[in-house]
Amino acid sequence: MSPLLPDRETVFFRNAAGSVIFHSAGYVELAWGPGRLGLAELQAFYEQALKLLQSTGSGRILSVHGQRQPLSTAAQQWLTGDWIPRAIRQAGFRHCAIVEGQDPVHRLSTQGVVSSAPTTVEFRRFPHRADAETWLTGQRAK
Repeated sequence: MSPLLPDRETVFFRNAAGSVIFHSAGYVELAWGPGRLGLAELQAFYEQALKLLQSTGSGRILSVHGQRQPLSTAAQQWLTGDWIPRAIRQAGFRHCAIVEGQDPVHRLSTQGVVSSAPTTVEFRRFPHRADAETWLTGQRAK
């Protein structure tokens, strides 16, 4: 994308978990809401993200945690054992920039996912969105 053109956002899906957004800069954003989530809501959110990754071929996710609640152990296991491997195979998922939330317990659950995920995905954690976007847009798509 030319630096002269502004990044445009298109909301692809929204539920209690948050919004799945496509950015014209070539990545999928997971904009998390603050509420506690059941596993089914979380899975529906991630399945829509997978569809968007497949249709755009971006292979890159910006996950903005903000006030997101910590993930349950079951959710962490589903992400690392099911969703992430499928996203790698089916959509070329390779890069994930995480904008950290404020809750220390949340950051621990994020670390649990990052440390258990397949090593073919590069995860980077950032305190500020601008830094995360700069890194993510510098990564090549699949």
